[in-house]
Amino acid sequence: MGEIVAAARRVLERDGELTMHAVAAELGIRAPSLYKHVAGKAALEAELVAVALAEIGEALHAALDAGDGDRRDDGDGTGRAAPVRRLLAAYRRHALAHPALYRLATSGPLPRHLLPPGLEDWAGEPFLRVTGDPHRGQALWAFAHGMVVLELDRRFPDPTVLDRTWEEGATAFAR
Repeated sequence: MGEIVAAARRVLERDGELTMHAVAAELGIRAPSLYKHVAGKAALEAELVAVALAEIGEALHAALDAGDGDRRDDGDGTGRAAPVRRLLAAYRRHALAHPALYRLATSGPLPRHLLPPGLEDWAGEPFLRVTGDPHRGQALWAFAHGMVVLELDRRFPDPTVLDRTWEEGATAFAR
């Protein structure tokens, strides 16, 4: 299954969409043969969503762990802005590096019943970790997700000011 998921990811990242025909072609087999190994497109997409959540979770946890023990004054008077900045920077960097995988994992209904138990909570835990509150953590994630989608869609009239907008969000959530 790992080879199929890797091929599906290559197709998704190359083409921006996933078709069973394209995955089969990537593997050098015919599409009907692919169905002997995977239940269907929804199951394959769920596998890719699990990969995406695991990768983003690893990136976010690593970003926060890299700063553990960092108690310097970061200008917000609380010492909390630096972890929020690291979290947002890691989230943005990963999403922009893998836009098609990011969109697959964060658009439309989440197939929770097909994901490994606890993966979604673990991947999102860094947002709770930096805010200390589940609702604030969800709000921070919503900010990050909205910013990424708008950036991917080139909806900002002046993209040169995006770093400043991200910084303003980090500062606001650190308060």
